[in-house]
Amino acid sequence: MALINPHINFNGNAEEAFNFYKSVFGGEFAKIMRFKDLASAEFPVAAHEANKIMHIALPIGKSILMANDVPEILGKTNENENRSKIVISAESKEEADKLFNGLSVGGQIEMPISDSPWGSYFGMFRDKYGIEWMVDFDSNYKGQI
Repeated sequence: MALINPHINFNGNAEEAFNFYKSVFGGEFAKIMRFKDLASAEFPVAAHEANKIMHIALPIGKSILMANDVPEILGKTNENENRSKIVISAESKEEADKLFNGLSVGGQIEMPISDSPWGSYFGMFRDKYGIEWMVDFDSNYKGQI
């Protein structure tokens, strides 16, 4: 079966955010590429953007969380958009609590993690980087929605 791997755009702080995510999820980056790694005569990179992230990938379970910094020439990413959320399907209440409490530090909790009316253990928040997350544990699905 196919996997869905989220990709996030940042305004110059992708590396900081991903170091934070790595501190919560654990693991190691599968890939880090900077804009300077692609610089050439055909693809000039401004000096102030050379160290920004072109691509970063953090394996989490069987999925990969990916991101990049948006070059200034393309404009700013709307950090307050609310069209999508990243859903984490935890394998236990303990894991759900650990991830919710770790990722929500410095962010804004929209729905505290607790037993939901629909039967799962659920919480929702926007992290300190403006990314929206849902954390869910449902013993009927054992970590998979």
